[in-house]
Amino acid sequence: MTQGTRIQELLVLNLPAVAIAFRDTAPAGIPRVTAPAPAGCGYWKLAAEGQVFYTEASDHYTCPVGAHTHGVDLPPQVATELNGLVQTMVGMQYLTMAEIPMIPRRQETFHVSVYAPLTSATFTPDVVLVRGTVKQLMLLAEAAQAAGIAGGGATMGRPTCAVLPESLQSGHTATSLGCIGNRVYTGLGDDEGYFAIPGSKVADVVRKLTVITEANRQLEKFHRARVGTPS
Repeated sequence: MTQGTRIQELLVLNLPAVAIAFRDTAPAGIPRVTAPAPAGCGYWKLAAEGQVFYTEASDHYTCPVGAHTHGVDLPPQVATELNGLVQTMVGMQYLTMAEIPMIPRRQETFHVSVYAPLTSATFTPDVVLVRGTVKQLMLLAEAAQAAGIAGGGATMGRPTCAVLPESLQSGHTATSLGCIGNRVYTGLGDDEGYFAIPGSKVADVVRKLTVITEANRQLEKFHRARVGTPS
């Protein structure tokens, strides 16, 4: 049984976890995405729906903020668009200029990024992204804590795509509540968020998740018995 299958079964996920890798060149046999998505997080949705593909830098120009967090070098026109978008957000008091340098960003040169459902990924992921309910993310957070790789920072919000470099660069898990753009582009439910796991640590989290989910089942029975509600 693959790690992706195990995560999906233990958490009863509606969508499979997504494997994401950053590479110098595309792996053999994996096609380029057929058309650019409106936002980089849109590629997460395509992969969760079963598609396997890679993107090049230009496939991220449609989302200047996502391109920035992914470490994509922007051509002048797109860089100008990013600056204009940032200024608009600042003008709406959605962001402050002081926050912008604090947004996590991949420091390595971007060449290609590869996406697939973790259940069928043929490449080693750099980061695994799980989309789930608050309860499902709670179980993942407890498993990550038990595995000693829980991130020490606050739960993240805007922009959602920053959860990837945060996990990649810290070597720890990261949680995001999402942002309004991500919710529009991916159809993220009001009760859902994201949990990012460094690819090298997924096996550790899955091992602990097996124990954590069973412990929570037993504890739920205990707590329900105390308040007299059926399990």
